[in-house]
Amino acid sequence: MLRILRHGVFGLAVLLGLFSATPPAAAAYPDRPVHWLIGFSPGGPVDIVARIMAQWLSERLGQQFIVENRTGSGGNIAAAAAINSPPDGYTLLFVAPNNAISTSLYKKLPFDFLRDTTPVASIMQLTNMLVVSNAFPPKSVQEFIDFCKANPGKITYASSGNGTSVHMSAELFKVMTKCDMVHVPYRGSAVAFPDIISNKVQLIFDNLPSAMEQVKGGNVRALGVTSPQRWPSVPDVPAIAETVPGFESVGFYGISAPKGTPPEVIEILNKAVGEALKDPKLVAKLKDVGGLPKAMAPAEFGKLVADETEKWRKVVEFAGVSVD
Repeated sequence: MLRILRHGVFGLAVLLGLFSATPPAAAAYPDRPVHWLIGFSPGGPVDIVARIMAQWLSERLGQQFIVENRTGSGGNIAAAAAINSPPDGYTLLFVAPNNAISTSLYKKLPFDFLRDTTPVASIMQLTNMLVVSNAFPPKSVQEFIDFCKANPGKITYASSGNGTSVHMSAELFKVMTKCDMVHVPYRGSAVAFPDIISNKVQLIFDNLPSAMEQVKGGNVRALGVTSPQRWPSVPDVPAIAETVPGFESVGFYGISAPKGTPPEVIEILNKAVGEALKDPKLVAKLKDVGGLPKAMAPAEFGKLVADETEKWRKVVEFAGVSVD
């Protein structure tokens, strides 16, 4: 009887140990700083939004969310670093259209983004804006098209890197208007603007947050937005589609984690981001940079990324562009 009792007590202890081994770790998340990798330079639109959200998450979850800029290769350096990190929730990736585009644009990626990441949360949607140097003659989209056709191969456009929505918006425009322009990639739009302002490079189809900042400062001129209709925060700027029917490039910002990240951690992060997007002060900050806050469940965000990957695959093939 004593032996049976001892075995019973031991078994109960083991059982309790099994039940208590995992949940406390998840419940305690995060118990140390979280590193959030972004693929573009400081001061750019991705960086601006990441820091707004990181500050809120740091205050809400009680641990520092550290934004790390891993620039280069259209955001793929950051993506690779995140994917190769331990799937424990302490390394996250800022997700944007470049991740959907790169799948088909880059021919030798060392990862499969949809297979190797886990969707966490959507943050917001946004448009790009076509802005030009103040020294560039055209004052409208139609004047720009006419000028481009009259000067084939003489106009250069900047981007925040190969495979970004900034790059592919311009490529889509080239295909749909038959404009012959030369691509000049940079490690983020923030570092491209000095050359645009000086007219060394004539234009960029930049994400709205940083484009708006430069327009408000009088450094460049806005010609149009890439959304199918005028964007709510800049209603005076026409949609390019008003001149080029069917033209559309609307982006998204969100968070992903390495494949295998515990679902409890994903749930904690998704819930926190959802709460952030209900905070009037944070929502106001996102709207100030031109974003439309958009909360989604992880599966819904994953479907969005998959759908965008397929959409941009068709554009890449249609445009006939690729990067080795």
